[in-house]
Amino acid sequence: MAPSGSKLVVYAALAGNLAIAVTKLAAASYTGSGAMFTEAVHSFVDTGNQGLLLYGMRRAARPADESHNFGHGLELYFWSFVVALLIFSLGGAYAVYEGVEKLRHPEPMTAPWVNVGVIALSAVFEGLSFRTARREMRARFARESLWTAVTRSKDPSTFAIILEDGAALIGLGLALVGVVASGFLGRPEGDGVASVAIGLLLIATAGVLFRETRSLLTGESASPRLIAQAREILTADPRVVRIERMRSLQLGPGTVLLAVTLDLAPDLTGDELRRAVASLRAAIRHGLPGVAHLYVQLPVREHDGGQVEKAVKKS
Repeated sequence: MAPSGSKLVVYAALAGNLAIAVTKLAAASYTGSGAMFTEAVHSFVDTGNQGLLLYGMRRAARPADESHNFGHGLELYFWSFVVALLIFSLGGAYAVYEGVEKLRHPEPMTAPWVNVGVIALSAVFEGLSFRTARREMRARFARESLWTAVTRSKDPSTFAIILEDGAALIGLGLALVGVVASGFLGRPEGDGVASVAIGLLLIATAGVLFRETRSLLTGESASPRLIAQAREILTADPRVVRIERMRSLQLGPGTVLLAVTLDLAPDLTGDELRRAVASLRAAIRHGLPGVAHLYVQLPVREHDGGQVEKAVKKS
């Protein structure tokens, strides 16, 4: 289940993008700006994307059942992949098409100051939404750069907003260049060039989102930090001789499956081994609440007197 802070990020982005989209569409209709119309489509697509993310978060929060033994957390990654498809098709591809049409049939722009005002207002709202998402990301990756945080994050409801709002802010800059060129410098083709540039920017954004969500959908492991913390917790117990193997699977933004093969002290009896495993499970559960499913396996012993052949414990 995604942290509550992620929902705040999505709600903030949805509210801001809906207001911006309506304003941009009105300005585009009044001034005839292709770049502004492209930006309006971009904002409407972003609004729909945030709705999809909220839907995915609700679906992912459902408890485990017989058909999904480990829960539904991966469904959020699926809807994030759909978001990437929409950014590519409805956002990027359409913007390029609209820009090419404007280049083929350039038209003078009326009342360019209206577009400048809308761009400035949009930049304020997009900046506030971006700051909210960035603050949430910084809370989890305080020592990482923003790009590193995006690539390491397991929560698409946050990193998708970072990518969308970042692209929106750059897109507003491109739209402003197009408005200035067309409305103030008498170069109507500048509007079309800006639309094409915005479209290519959105296609690149979709590509990054494709890459990140594809990795999560196809079985990405838990973060290196979580793995290191798990190792530290286990090796802190004097009964652990060594960790033979550790495997993990990210099942959702805050859900991890962890499988560990441990070599415990050879002088432990069968009952002592069971108590040791129970104690280690409790330590992991306390120290790493995101590990929802823990499997501990002990290697086969040749001279255990039949007390422990192979112990597999599940939390």
